[in-house]
Amino acid sequence: MKKSIAFQGTFGANSNLACQRFYSDFEAKAFATFYDVFEAVEKGEVEYGMIPLENSYAGRVSEIHNLLQKYNVSIVAEHFFSISHNLAGVDGAKLEDIKEVLSHPQALMQCQNNLRDLNMKTREFSNTAEAAKFVSEQQDKSKAALCSKMAADLYGLKIVKENMQDSGNDNVTIFIVIAKEPKDVDPAIAPVITALVFTIRNIPGSLYKALGGFATNGVSMVKLESYIPGGVSKQAQFFISIEGHPSQKHVALALEELGFFSKSVKLLGVYYADKLRFEA
Repeated sequence: MKKSIAFQGTFGANSNLACQRFYSDFEAKAFATFYDVFEAVEKGEVEYGMIPLENSYAGRVSEIHNLLQKYNVSIVAEHFFSISHNLAGVDGAKLEDIKEVLSHPQALMQCQNNLRDLNMKTREFSNTAEAAKFVSEQQDKSKAALCSKMAADLYGLKIVKENMQDSGNDNVTIFIVIAKEPKDVDPAIAPVITALVFTIRNIPGSLYKALGGFATNGVSMVKLESYIPGGVSKQAQFFISIEGHPSQKHVALALEELGFFSKSVKLLGVYYADKLRFEA
């Protein structure tokens, strides 16, 4: 039986393209929301979930950190994926005809300067492929979608302008792959990333002290980001990813110090770094 991988959106969305690129031997299954993807993975309905974590231009996908904290899943891989956004309209539409552009908020953000230069209004959709589907159904030359070429083909749209992203060819989204159970990885084989989320204790200098162990033990931090769970909590949480495996002595010592000055620590995953992460 063919294994399956879940993604949020509709066929033709960038998450679907990432599934095809990195897990071509898996059956890709579309889910309406990120919550649905996490649910499907936690319940064992699919083997993996393909989740966009952050974009090199637009930053993090806001709700993912909360979901990683809420669900009992593990990050088992990361993949760097170049994203190209295309302005797609109905047959016969020209650039000067288009007044409104529809797409996912991240896509709109990644193309905001070019859209502003073209004096186009924007409208948010749940994902890029759904926007393409809507434009196709409307058959209105004044509307266009920012989407992949695959989505444009699926819904019979014409590419009016390619590569709308403001960052040109450097528009990269980091996808993480989640699974119900963690995977064994060996830092002797390839560089490893350890990801955690933690909440610091309410004492003076606790964040400084919690992070001090990484410096004193020579552990490199890949990312440190604070966020407010649900937007209403009085206690900020921190997402951190570091180079190394918890089984390595210097990493273990740093994590021990983090735990001492933290109210809670959750290990999100230990996985091989994408080869592009450390390229110059």
